[in-house]
Formats: sequence, structure tokens, C-alpha cells
Amino acid sequence: MAALTFPDSHNMVVYLEKSEANADFAEIVDFLNPSSTRYALTVSPTIYVSYIEQFWSTTKIKTINNETQIRAKVDGKTTVITESFVRRDLHFDDEDGITC
Repeated sequence: MAALTFPDSHNMVVYLEKSEANADFAEIVDFLNPSSTRYALTVSPTIYVSYIEQFWSTTKIKTINNETQIRAKVDGKTTVITESFVRRDLHFDDEDGITC
């Protein structure tokens, strides 16, 4: 597997507050603040490169009960990711516009 590299700013978060310094971006801030994307941009989780390497080196795709799952082992623990988990954890709305 290729070595993973990140720029120094890979874990930066966004501050969606209006100020004189970002006045040119007021419309973008107005658009992002009420959207579900805001959560994904403003949360700052700790990310360990070793976990990313373990995840990608063990990843498999499975379909169970008509639901596609990404499965991987990280530190000996099986991790399962589904679309519904991503929508819930990143606070995305479902197809009907209902917040999960």
C-alpha cells in the first residue's frame, strides 16, 4: 500500500461566523450555516494515520439485506459503514428531507 501523506492543513475545520474579514463570503456562510454540510465542516475529530492504513488494507464490500456495507478491521475490531450511518453521523437528511 502506498504511504499516505497529508498537507499540514488536512484536519482544519471551518468557522462559519460572519466578520469584516470574510465579508466577501457572506452569501456562502449564509448558505452553509443552515445546511447539513455545516456539521461535517465544523467538527474536528482526531484522525490517526495508522487507523486509516488499517482500514484501507482490510476493506471489503458486502451486501446484507439489500444494504451495501463497507467492512474493515481496525485494531482487531470490525468496523461496518453503511449509507444510513454516514447520513446519521454527518447529520445529512434522508431522501425525503428528514434529518436522521
